[in-house]
Amino acid sequence: MCPLGWLVASLCLGTLWAVPAKERRKVEKPKADLTLYENLDLENYDLTVDNYGDILDLGNYEELYDYGDLVPKIEVGTLAPRPKDPKTLPELGETTAGTPKLPPPGGAGPVPPAPIPGQALPCCLLCLCLGSSVYCDDAELEQLPALPPHTEYLYGRFNRIAAVRARDFAGLEKLKRIDLSSNSIRRVEADAFRLLPSLQELLLPRNRLGALPELPRSLRRLDASGNRIPSAGLRPEAFRDLKQLQFLHLSDNQLDFIPVPLPESLRSLHLQNNNIRTMHEDTFCDSQDQGQIRRALEDIRLDGNPINLSLFPNAFFCLPRLPTGRFS
Repeated sequence: MCPLGWLVASLCLGTLWAVPAKERRKVEKPKADLTLYENLDLENYDLTVDNYGDILDLGNYEELYDYGDLVPKIEVGTLAPRPKDPKTLPELGETTAGTPKLPPPGGAGPVPPAPIPGQALPCCLLCLCLGSSVYCDDAELEQLPALPPHTEYLYGRFNRIAAVRARDFAGLEKLKRIDLSSNSIRRVEADAFRLLPSLQELLLPRNRLGALPELPRSLRRLDASGNRIPSAGLRPEAFRDLKQLQFLHLSDNQLDFIPVPLPESLRSLHLQNNNIRTMHEDTFCDSQDQGQIRRALEDIRLDGNPINLSLFPNAFFCLPRLPTGRFS
């Protein structure tokens, strides 16, 4: 081609690019040729990164629409907007109404001492006091602390208490249960329990007792099993006046005979593993009253004793059940 032809072509292209963008779009944008898609199988094709240029014609999308005029300008800040009236804000150091003013830190004044309950403190520092119950279990006690006057239930198990004094329970008129299981108690003063008008349960198993003191008439349950109590360690007719006694457990001691008389209220008598060799025919039943029936006394254990119960056939006629023990 001659140089004149190149010059004419360059002038034509320069004129074309000088046209505004909107006019150029009208000029350059041809109508879509629908015949290009007549043979396109849209139901069965696999579009991948390698073949998408062969399947889809992106030639008409080379110019993007200019959204510059439609995007609003948003000013982003880090501080809250100022109020219209700056006077509405309180000055630093001012206190609004209803806002308590905290005292300055430091030792400006003496700290008032915490209230101390007078009588309950010695016991409740060593034990756990919950309502009318005092729990002193496994507290390594060698003697009982002063108990609160409203105490009804005392649990002092698994300690090293060696003696029970009368003053330990002085004035505790509401005391209903004493549980001193698994201690080292050897001695109990004579009036330690007798003057407790509300005492119903006295539990002293697994100690080293050699005798029992006088008991209150309100007692319903006595457990002194696992001690060293011989028959001589019981007061004569020790249980006769206990008209409310229902459970008497003296197993694993050194008793030589069954303590009589037994109150009619008794329901359970445990004397197993002692040294009982004989018994009287009137121990449980009145031999003069053949119609007597003791319906309450249903649980009698004499097993582990050398006594042969078959030698006393008339001793059990009033009982609803035969005792547990050796019958041969």
